[in-house]
Amino acid sequence: MKSPKFDTLFTQSLVADSVIENYIRSVPNAHFSFVTPKKVMAPKLLHIATETADILGLDSAFLTSETFKNIFSGNEIGTNSKPYAMNYAGHQFGQWAGQLGDGRAINLGEINGWAVQLKGAGPTPYSRRGDGFAVLRSSIREHLCSEAMYHLGVPTTRSLALLETGEQVVRDVLYDGNPALEKGAIVCRVAPSFIRFGNFELFSAQNDLENLKKLTDFVISTYFSAITDNGKTKYLQFFKHVCKSTQQLIIEWQRVGFVHGVMNTDNMSIHGITIDYGPYGWLDDYNLDWTPNTTDHQHKRYRFGNQGDIALWNLYQLANALYPLIEDAAALETILHDFATSYSLAYTKMMCQKLGLAEILENDEDLVNQLTSNLALQETDMTIFFRLLSTIRQEETAKEAYDKITPSFYNLEQTTENTLKKWHTWFVNYLNRLQINKVTDTHRKKTMNKVNPKYVLRNYMAQLAIEEAEKGNLDLLNELHELLKKPYDEQPEYEKWFVKRPDWAHTKIGCSMLSCSS
Repeated sequence: MKSPKFDTLFTQSLVADSVIENYIRSVPNAHFSFVTPKKVMAPKLLHIATETADILGLDSAFLTSETFKNIFSGNEIGTNSKPYAMNYAGHQFGQWAGQLGDGRAINLGEINGWAVQLKGAGPTPYSRRGDGFAVLRSSIREHLCSEAMYHLGVPTTRSLALLETGEQVVRDVLYDGNPALEKGAIVCRVAPSFIRFGNFELFSAQNDLENLKKLTDFVISTYFSAITDNGKTKYLQFFKHVCKSTQQLIIEWQRVGFVHGVMNTDNMSIHGITIDYGPYGWLDDYNLDWTPNTTDHQHKRYRFGNQGDIALWNLYQLANALYPLIEDAAALETILHDFATSYSLAYTKMMCQKLGLAEILENDEDLVNQLTSNLALQETDMTIFFRLLSTIRQEETAKEAYDKITPSFYNLEQTTENTLKKWHTWFVNYLNRLQINKVTDTHRKKTMNKVNPKYVLRNYMAQLAIEEAEKGNLDLLNELHELLKKPYDEQPEYEKWFVKRPDWAHTKIGCSMLSCSS
């Protein structure tokens, strides 16, 4: 058994909070605060993602040891680990929120070049009105989703382990004044780093240019070493890299129908990876206005169809934060403008791949726009629709093609004549387009099934696993974890999960919209 030795690159390179005591406060002129995780009563290991353990170089004997359980529940400090919470600010729902920071996340250090973090390990100076703990339901959702996203090919943080703490945590899941006790839990998250847009916003807003520069120089030298420019140019190159990776991330979200739910600037990674899984969700029916976040229900700022625009808005805030280091508004505007124009092209290319088109032709954007318009005409399951679309053959009629995708409709009997006519027109155009696609039906189906998943982590699936786990049964958690390792494969033994959202899940708590405590 080999216990890992933690590296302390972040804490060695940046400025620590001068106050040692752990109490909620404003923390000026510091990138982080040293914090000790709170020891828990009875830690119990529920699940390990062995692939994540592999990238950290953790051997199987260590994974089953008491030392592993103690370190990753916060009950023991690992070799050379100096736990800390990051200091950052951010815009939340479009409004400046000031200092935020790691309110319920404690970083242990780095292993094998990866930052390792415990979510739910106790209070920090940044916990604000919270207690720093996490509950089992939200921890299961993050643990499953992190790994599900990775196997979908979506850039993401990873999850190493899920543990119960043996503690009880008070939560008001619906924010309706009815708090209840829930099982406490910790999820161990892994990423290149957990640095986000808000880290830069904090120091820029405080006019602390020394620490802003120190942070940015550290980030570039550590994570963007390909940038060899000097002076202001390197900061522009860094910003350009973040814009590009952020765009790629949002395109991947749109491809699989994922909605983050809380795209605040403090939840946006500089690495272009998905972080902070709270009230997320996959589209059950194709609805551009759907948001999984109850807090966002009225204004729908973070709805599915708005994620590209919000990413750009957030990048503007990052540009404002970096401006004191660059002092060239025109150069920043050019990069942001390029994001806006290239996003549209990248989106069309992605949608053409979902349609199985080998190359983009002049009228393909119209074909895509007609399709997305049709998908919104009635409740249509996005995942099932695109998976069934790959079964269509070029020689079929529009009616035969339409009949093949009807299992993706939730209320087929309510289809109007006008809707039928629009679908007929689209399938005529699509089948005509396939005639000049220059690939066989077999090849097209194969390529489509590589970008259109058969299985995604629908909210009702996660909720079922949560309910079983709360009763002490981990079978469904394990089953979903295995299922979601191969989301593009047929997996006939799991065919029961290739179905539309059940009627009962439409309004059930945890199966549709969720609160930020989720």
